[in-house]
Amino acid sequence: MKNYLFYTAIFFSGAILLIFFLIFPNYQNLTFLKKEISQKEVDLSAQEKYFQDIQNITEELKKYETAISKIDSALPAGLFLPELLNLIQVKASQSGLALKGIGPAAIVPAGEKGFKEIRVDLILIGNYSDFKNFLSILEKSARLIEIENISFSSSTEGPLTFNLTIKVYSY
Repeated sequence: MKNYLFYTAIFFSGAILLIFFLIFPNYQNLTFLKKEISQKEVDLSAQEKYFQDIQNITEELKKYETAISKIDSALPAGLFLPELLNLIQVKASQSGLALKGIGPAAIVPAGEKGFKEIRVDLILIGNYSDFKNFLSILEKSARLIEIENISFSSSTEGPLTFNLTIKVYSY
């Protein structure tokens, strides 16, 4: 009977050591991995919701494509000076004015608002009603054009000469 008690004690202590050194660390590892999997599932569901929200916003923006294209034409991505000067030339000729000269353009880098601006001096020749028409056309233009300074002079019999400083914005 003594031997049975000894073997039972060794078997019981071996079982406790087996549980303590082999099974318990694996159980802790398993619970850690389960927590990590649940966290990854939460992250994955958050990402899926985020991408679904982006998809919904993209479809919502498609409804406003024409308005967005108007904004893009009002504030172009870059200051392409030949395009701007062509626009001014076309608007001047539409209103009946002649573009006599263009002063040097001063480009002001983007400030705290994030917009770049370019200042251009223009010399236009024509009569006053054509000049009013030109200003009206610029006002109705899709581009953001701000008139900073206007001065004019006249000769004895010729048309008026208008000196104009404009500011055009882009981003």
